[in-house]
Amino acid sequence: MTTLPSTDADIELLHAAVAVARRSREAGNHPFGALLTGPDNKILLEAENTVTTGRDATGHAETNLVRLATAKYDADFLRTCTLYTSTEPCAMCSGAIYWGGIGRVVYALGEDELLAITGANAENPTMALPCRDVFAAGQRDLPVIGPVDLDGAREVHRGFWN
Repeated sequence: MTTLPSTDADIELLHAAVAVARRSREAGNHPFGALLTGPDNKILLEAENTVTTGRDATGHAETNLVRLATAKYDADFLRTCTLYTSTEPCAMCSGAIYWGGIGRVVYALGEDELLAITGANAENPTMALPCRDVFAAGQRDLPVIGPVDLDGAREVHRGFWN
């Protein structure tokens, strides 16, 4: 299911998440980035993917962000926050977002689009499990906006997975 962003702020913040993904790639990691905003749309935290440099298969940008967020903010506040990410959260990251109590998710590149880019790359064994399906299995509503068509979200992956 494709949905459009609800505000111009969503687009601006997705561009910021893609910029974090670009920094992740420049640092020698997979090109994924995420950020957390408060209810006022101000950026509170950013996180890059650290799978390669951290030698940690769970070092996805969203999971790294949830670790930072839950250590810094209480659950009531996190329910008012939005996680913006350059690419749809995988099943692992979706679980972390759900358990972390974050209130909303907005993403650019869909997991299906990522698979079309990466193919059967061993470094990114993409699962065909949309984040909405993971969230729907939970006991609380977690609104999702995405995929949002952003050229930069595809561009940051160009040539990386070859």
